[in-house]
Amino acid sequence: MAVASSNTPADPEGLGQLVDGLEARRFDTLWLSDTPLTSAVEPLMALAIASARTTRLKLGTNVVVPGRNPLHLVKELAHLDRLSNGRLLLAFMPGIGSTTERAALGVTGVDRNKRLAQTIDLCRTWWSGGAVSAEFNQFIYDEVTVSPPPIQDPLEIWLGGNGPKGLALTATHADGWLGSRATPAQAGSRRRTIEAAAVEAGRVIDDDHFGMSIPYARTDLDDRVVAAVMRRTEAERIDILPFGPVELRDLIQRHLDEGITKFVLRPMSLLDGWDTELDFLAEHTLPFQN
Repeated sequence: MAVASSNTPADPEGLGQLVDGLEARRFDTLWLSDTPLTSAVEPLMALAIASARTTRLKLGTNVVVPGRNPLHLVKELAHLDRLSNGRLLLAFMPGIGSTTERAALGVTGVDRNKRLAQTIDLCRTWWSGGAVSAEFNQFIYDEVTVSPPPIQDPLEIWLGGNGPKGLALTATHADGWLGSRATPAQAGSRRRTIEAAAVEAGRVIDDDHFGMSIPYARTDLDDRVVAAVMRRTEAERIDILPFGPVELRDLIQRHLDEGITKFVLRPMSLLDGWDTELDFLAEHTLPFQN
């Protein structure tokens, strides 16, 4: 089980409480998201700090790839994996796609899925010790190498996305799929779509490399919060946003029945701080952890 904070502040005390609490309760992973236009902590910096405070906790992050220099990104990720002794988990994301974000990242008019595919290819080459000679946007690489490589060989890259293009890209380029805002039935269907397309592309994605990000709350939420989570979906709330331990356990089990085996749990409200929240999750979700 991974636990995520949607809006982790750049606050050492709060981050330390979350990291230490996860390690002490033996959760599998801390998961932080890259949200460039919010005040949430920059995930790679926060995970480097988390690495120094822990010995076993895995360190996961969604990375918004478009707009970054792939050379810097590849080096940062390889070195973070080394500094954490091989505990880094990655999901590459195209970003939220808003006009404001695209402009701020310098990718207005860019095919973000194509940019993701190109970056993944560069990651694979550089992490395997290869030299790159290529033009990538405004960057020119002339027999450029990156060293040292990550400890994990390979350092896996997962993708998200629910649309046809995202699922196709997962099948051809990724090591796993981390979905969001999908019902168990939808998640199972998308898993099968990815697996079939991967076989067609001459690839295999491991059975246990399909996951779901699940927002949840221990009690009922304000209608406005629910509406924001459920926007652009016609699903029932209980299939996307569970309230309380019974709904949460039931939703996890239904995803498991559809072949989804990895979970990132995102509390939508911290009523009493991280210690109380993690005690709740430890009691009700850690029995699912394998």
